[in-house]
Amino acid sequence: MSRMLLFPGQGAQSVGMGRDLADGLEACRALFDEAGGILGFDLLKLCAEGPIEELTKSHNTQPAIFTVSVAAQTAWGHFAGGQAEVAGAAGHSLGEWAALHAAGVVSFADAVRILQARGEFMQAACEATPGGMLTIIGLPLEKVRELAAATGLEVANLNSPVQTVLSGHADRIAAGEEAAKAAGAKRALRLKVAGAFHSSLMQQAADRLAELLRDLP
Repeated sequence: MSRMLLFPGQGAQSVGMGRDLADGLEACRALFDEAGGILGFDLLKLCAEGPIEELTKSHNTQPAIFTVSVAAQTAWGHFAGGQAEVAGAAGHSLGEWAALHAAGVVSFADAVRILQARGEFMQAACEATPGGMLTIIGLPLEKVRELAAATGLEVANLNSPVQTVLSGHADRIAAGEEAAKAAGAKRALRLKVAGAFHSSLMQQAADRLAELLRDLP
């Protein structure tokens, strides 16, 4: 039976991720070793031991989540044997790069290099203008659009008909959270991300990344 692969995005990081994969399968450890050689630091140590503050920085967490994702796919392929047929792959934000690699579109090494740069560009944008993201659960999109307009935030991700993510300046996230709760949202959760991803505050990062991608096979 063929499977669909779905890879996570930034915000899914946690200290300890990937350690069991690297300990359990040499092919997975080799991925961490290769990525660490490209990045110039011990990626497995950062994933396994943290600290979370360093792991959450965009230029670290993007290649880290990507490597763990590829390691998870590698382990699944190893243990599933002939059952590891893949019909397609998709990813949420950063996870799109793991999906592209799974589909044979981009090499592992190229993806690690691109994601380190992508993370650096996004981290620079985050530091230039501090921002954040807010998941709102239990409100229809139109209501969330009204909240965004009223609080100066932007609609960033349409995760489902009743789950929408807002993004924007850090000093406006609290207002968005309060407005969502007042409007009857079941939950309003701040995401574990370094800045206002998927918003206009990332434009400088997008421009820099576009230059880098022009030379990517």
